[in-house]
Amino acid sequence: MFGSRKIASAAIKIALTESREEENQLKNEFVQIGIKTAAVDIGGEYITSIKKIIERAIVAAKREGVIKESHYDEGAVAGATREALSQIMPKALGLNVGGKIGIARQKDHLSVVVFLGIGLLHLDEVAIGLGHRVAPFNGQ
Repeated sequence: MFGSRKIASAAIKIALTESREEENQLKNEFVQIGIKTAAVDIGGEYITSIKKIIERAIVAAKREGVIKESHYDEGAVAGATREALSQIMPKALGLNVGGKIGIARQKDHLSVVVFLGIGLLHLDEVAIGLGHRVAPFNGQ
């Protein structure tokens, strides 16, 4: 059994993958120990992209079977993604960002990580935000 710390670690690892091959290999490793994961690339101007980033996280989580199509699950992903984005906001406000969202779940533990490169001319910054929610477990 894994707790919120282990699920957060899985979300971070999937968000830090550098290729689809590495991402798929890691997903397969996590499935073997009962953790479902999803990842999706994101980017754009930070403020205008927030809604799109949250939507992409929900769609990716549904597509990969991390959540079912329910208000509870979708709300958990949206809330955790929003929390992760709020942690990055002080660095990213008004700038362009690009990176990846990592989502991990086991039973009722759900974590979302937003890993971003923040661009300002050639001076790039890196930021990571993490959100966790308890999503009702319904046999997934």
